[in-house]
Amino acid sequence: MLLEKAALTSDWMPAFKAVPRDAFVPDRLWPGTAGGNRQGEMIDRNTDPARWWGKVYSDVPLTTQWDDGAHTGTDKGRSPTSSSSMPKMVFSMLDALSVEHGSRVLEIGTGTGWNAALLAYRLGPGNVVTVEVDPAVAEEARRRFTAFGLAPLSVVGDGAQGYADGAPYDRIVATCGVSTVPYAWVEQTRAGAVIVAPWGPPYGGQAIVRLTVGEDGVAMGSFVMSSAFMRLRDQRDTFPPTNAFPGAGSWPSTASRRTTALSPDDMGAWHHMFTLGVQVPDMFCRVEWGEDGAYRLWLLDMGGTSWATADHEPGRTEFEVAEYGPRHLWSEAEAVMSWWRDQGEPRFERYGLTVTPHGQCVWLDTPDNPVPVRLP
Repeated sequence: MLLEKAALTSDWMPAFKAVPRDAFVPDRLWPGTAGGNRQGEMIDRNTDPARWWGKVYSDVPLTTQWDDGAHTGTDKGRSPTSSSSMPKMVFSMLDALSVEHGSRVLEIGTGTGWNAALLAYRLGPGNVVTVEVDPAVAEEARRRFTAFGLAPLSVVGDGAQGYADGAPYDRIVATCGVSTVPYAWVEQTRAGAVIVAPWGPPYGGQAIVRLTVGEDGVAMGSFVMSSAFMRLRDQRDTFPPTNAFPGAGSWPSTASRRTTALSPDDMGAWHHMFTLGVQVPDMFCRVEWGEDGAYRLWLLDMGGTSWATADHEPGRTEFEVAEYGPRHLWSEAEAVMSWWRDQGEPRFERYGLTVTPHGQCVWLDTPDNPVPVRLP
């Protein structure tokens, strides 16, 4: 399966065979879908072993914790907060990490421990440090490391801070999403080091970035593939509720009205969301579902001043838009999508990221071509 998808390379095959995923997965799990973020119903190894084994050895993510551990039932909680990533993503990221004999690696986000165990098997446990913010998750991973005879240094702490006591590192890999690459990661690496991390703006759309650290302390590199990871807890977004926005409660009488040829469906592709979020970093969206595939897309700003809606109905080519507030958010989205078309409709692989001590910048094709950012 992984060989057919070109995710598992020959240099990782010994680790894959020696460190089975089932040894790092709990008895109760909620399987997801490949490339998706929806979880199915819980499967218990003790009561349904055939389905459990089938899902563990499918190329799907497995949710293992909800609501930071506060949810303990068999149903689904509000938010998934720990998981075992789909194997294709695990080995694609390990391939992008380009480890070498003797590489010292810092992993951000231990989770179930499978990724750290794969690294420890290949590089030796003494060359791997893994950081996990949740003490219970970290303790369970340690138990699995010990049972399997692989014991990387396991640290409980805020992954945004890295682990300075183990620095400098040759490689850093994050198994949680960020919207800002913590500069502490760059500071804890050697020149020439590689950082691989899921990056995405608050609006949505996430991809794996592969950064190389220069002698000048600047990390730079391209996005290599799409991804969908849970956020680093230090960077979780908190969006104001829709009813907190002026005029939203009396929709649409308070808003200006018009039609648009830009379909709300055109705003939902992962690379579209990425482009929108990069250019309008304080915008987020919500969806109200109707019947027969109809829905209303809300665009809102973090400052709680402006909103826009567009109503989608299958088969239509013109869509009703309502805009309220000092900003015209749907017009801003139209401008971004027009820019995207003018640039030849770039996908993730044409974007890149530069991280400096003073901030970060997304660029298109080359580092000297920054993507425009539209600030209020």
